[in-house]
Amino acid sequence: MQQRNYLPIVLLSLFLVPVWGTPSDAEDFPAGEWVSLFNGKNLDGWTPKVRYHKSGENYGNTFRVEDGLLKVRYDESAYPTFDERFGHLFYNQPFSHYRFRVTYRFVSDQTEGGPGWAFRNSGVMIHGEPPQSMTLDQDFPASIEVQLLGGNGKDDRTTANLCTPGTNVVYQGKLHRPHCTNSNSETFHGDQWVTVEIEVRGSEVIRHIIDGKTVLEYTQPQLDESDEHSKTLIAKQDGLLLEGGTISLQSESHPCDFKTVEIMVLKP
Repeated sequence: MQQRNYLPIVLLSLFLVPVWGTPSDAEDFPAGEWVSLFNGKNLDGWTPKVRYHKSGENYGNTFRVEDGLLKVRYDESAYPTFDERFGHLFYNQPFSHYRFRVTYRFVSDQTEGGPGWAFRNSGVMIHGEPPQSMTLDQDFPASIEVQLLGGNGKDDRTTANLCTPGTNVVYQGKLHRPHCTNSNSETFHGDQWVTVEIEVRGSEVIRHIIDGKTVLEYTQPQLDESDEHSKTLIAKQDGLLLEGGTISLQSESHPCDFKTVEIMVLKP
């Protein structure tokens, strides 16, 4: 996701209240064990939401399963130009305390009309709103984004960065309003497979991890009370903190593949 302007840091009074209801982590998933959320055959258990289209409509077969991979593609018949049709594929169950792991790669060329910042750009959205609450023309769900980026072959470009559509976090002890924040990861050029892991402990702490190394860490993920859409979500509950929410994968105009999509539920 692209950079945006930010407001001066102001500390807020927060309440430990989940926004999307209480995720039922332990009911269907054994704690402490890796479980695949992707069956390698179809998109069962997932719901697509593409901008300008209704929740559940997989416009242009953007999200598909081929050769055992979960692929994000932009066929020319559906995408003669990208036209800011950002998309997200939501897992149907919310989570709050867990480790999440994806292995991804970028392939081919960016779709015609995709924004420059979206070159080799995708992401994992966590603590997100459900797709049904998004407006028809909404580009990104209110969520915390673990941004997945690929290099251009020569310049430094970190991955597992942080972006905050409709949200904020506390970083290095202060309320953090910049929209995107770089990790300290290395750059991954070309079409190589990259594995990123995310450790999520409700609103207590979130860590972005590559090869066992924490490349970014922050706390108190929360809705942004200055964001118009987030205001409608805040009005439906008490407090700003995000204790849990949906997980989704992005389509941002550059084709990419996901080889593994796994979760390990943790005990609070």
